[in-house]
Amino acid sequence: MSRRGWALFAAMSIIWGIPYLLIKVAVSGVPVPVLVLARVGVSAALLLPAALRRRQLAVLLAHWRWLAAFAIVEIILPWLLLSDAEMKLSSSMSGLLVASVPIIVVVLARLTGAAERLSAVRWTGLLVGLGGVALLAGPGAVGGDAWSITEVLLVAVCYATGPLIASRKLAGLPPLGMTAVCQGFAALVYAPLAAATWPDSLPSARVLAALAGLAIICTAAAFMIFFRLIAEVGPARASVITYINPVVAVILGVSVLGERLTPAMACAFGLILGGSVLATRAGGRSAGQLAPQPASTPEPAPGATAQACAEACADSAANAACREPPAPIDSPA
Repeated sequence: MSRRGWALFAAMSIIWGIPYLLIKVAVSGVPVPVLVLARVGVSAALLLPAALRRRQLAVLLAHWRWLAAFAIVEIILPWLLLSDAEMKLSSSMSGLLVASVPIIVVVLARLTGAAERLSAVRWTGLLVGLGGVALLAGPGAVGGDAWSITEVLLVAVCYATGPLIASRKLAGLPPLGMTAVCQGFAALVYAPLAAATWPDSLPSARVLAALAGLAIICTAAAFMIFFRLIAEVGPARASVITYINPVVAVILGVSVLGERLTPAMACAFGLILGGSVLATRAGGRSAGQLAPQPASTPEPAPGATAQACAEACADSAANAACREPPAPIDSPA
């Protein structure tokens, strides 16, 4: 990998591990709808002009129904659920739970008719990863409550569903245009909710800085950087950031917010990470299909082309999003 590729890779590994920390800070000062609107509104305002200059919007009109569905499961629902969950759940725990996305991708792919058979190794990885999720979310889980943990697991399901929609219904669409339109649509959905819950006073400088970081760095800038990363190193290599993002989330949660990292959490993450690696290993051909390549996400993860992202997300998408067009996600959260 070139020096430029390593620089882009390092940037994305860190950037999509930050949203969990910033969300935790932001929800202490603004209602959840205001938080999400600030994130998608500013990001859409920055990305839509670039998509217009590149003439990437007209081609999207014929696919508006699936684009709306993609926006709902990649941005509108997960960013609401994740932000609400972090009112009670630590940012570290949230990042670890979202790390289960590659495991859920494999399960959903099988349930929705994937042609590829799972080898014994991949079945083992699937079971190991699910065991890690059970350990993390089961009785004795650190912080939060049953509902907040359920919300984050629903976020992981959303992030795993988005790539399936993208790869099967939106393949070939320009990723920048798709990301900009989806975030613009999300902003329209959240505008009335944010207006109804708008704070009476100006939030603190700390909260405003967190909102700006989420919108500008972790969303708009992150997508542009990830486009370049995909072009530089390809979707499979770029997808490896999804294994690093949760580590960054935990390090920031523990060092900046003073959150606890228990032995059970560390063990659960090891099981989820190891299970994800095994469960998303490329296999042989089955029914004329190639096994999916490991890929990204959560916080959303765009690609140089929708086709490139689609190749990447088949297997291991964790944060946001991948499988062809960018998946805004949240990454981050």
